[in-house]
Amino acid sequence: MSTKETGHSRQMDKALFDFYGKPSFGQVMPLAIQHVLAMIVGCVTPSIIVAGVAGLSQKDSVILIQAALVMSALTTLLQLFPFIKTRWFAIGAGLPVMMGISFAYVPSMQAIAGEYDIATILGAQIVGGIVALLVGLNIKRIRKFFPPLITGTVVFAIGLSLYPTAINYMAGGASSENYGSWQNWLVAVITLIIVTFLNHYGKGIWKLASILIGIMGGYIVSLCFGMIDFSSVSNASFFQLPKPMHFGITFEPSSCVAIAILFAINAVQAIGDFSATTTGAMDRMPTDKELTGGIVGYGISNIISAFFGGLPTATYSQNVGIVSTTKVTSRRVMGTAAVILLAAGLIPKFSSLLTTIPYCVLGGATISICIHSYDRYETNCFGRAEFPKHHYRRSGNRCWYGCYTGKRISCTVP
Repeated sequence: MSTKETGHSRQMDKALFDFYGKPSFGQVMPLAIQHVLAMIVGCVTPSIIVAGVAGLSQKDSVILIQAALVMSALTTLLQLFPFIKTRWFAIGAGLPVMMGISFAYVPSMQAIAGEYDIATILGAQIVGGIVALLVGLNIKRIRKFFPPLITGTVVFAIGLSLYPTAINYMAGGASSENYGSWQNWLVAVITLIIVTFLNHYGKGIWKLASILIGIMGGYIVSLCFGMIDFSSVSNASFFQLPKPMHFGITFEPSSCVAIAILFAINAVQAIGDFSATTTGAMDRMPTDKELTGGIVGYGISNIISAFFGGLPTATYSQNVGIVSTTKVTSRRVMGTAAVILLAAGLIPKFSSLLTTIPYCVLGGATISICIHSYDRYETNCFGRAEFPKHHYRRSGNRCWYGCYTGKRISCTVP
């Protein structure tokens, strides 16, 4: 290879680690698919759960799932490519994050769907979006209450929250008839081993796409065990556009209060996710402008999503973990992932194919993200906190080690 070709190759590799970098399509695609596979099931599952509680027909359930994918894609693009930029303000964070339908709202949405309907959820979501918008506009006043120690604790909590999800996924999914079977655990462990091995010993694309390759390996093993059902793919339609106001919008006071509180809490978690992304992959804390734009974008996008039947979205911690593990921050990667999500929403057969990935495969990949990423950027967040030297060495280290041990214990299955 000539010196010129070598230099071009290095420049393209470097572009992966620059938010505004422009890596080649061949480099972008596997990394984008990796992000999609990490979140696709989690993105559609809340809609499936809520549709079941609300007693929706098969047709309406598909519309709710479709809206989840389409609005997650558009919300992600908003965060990656902010608009209405000014010196002090922008709508969107301009950070490498993925947005998807959040599990944090599921218990409240189940209660509302059981007593009222989907329209009531969407009405409460609009109110929640306004609350998030107000939090974002006042982030400079609020941020002083979230120093590195606090955001580090939030990120730590995010890391802990992923473990129960990952363990349940590894066992086959809590609602699965064969939950905890040896086949599920074997496939999950094989996936985990592949990801871990490539993350430690792989080079180039093998290391960067370790999660995708692990999911592919686990998927092949699952096929051998006959764990994959393609019936949903054959029954799905080829193309379908979202239907605005299909479910309507209703405002019910108690529902609005419940969802609004969750939006305020998730705005705080968003600070943690944005901080985790920048400290883990960019070695810095997010700026006030980035936090303001991100949370304002989060609020506005949820208000718009409600009119299209999309349930509440939030930053996806799994994808934050991938960014921090690989340090690939190019918005082309996340943007391509968003386009794939959009295609999945507009082409039901495509989204159905993605949802055939067994939970145990996703669980093996998710647990690897927990292990290989949160240790790194939690330490970065805590490391930025200002402790007295003697306190940091003694009680601080003891506290951190205790948290670390507790985190490891949280992985143990009773």
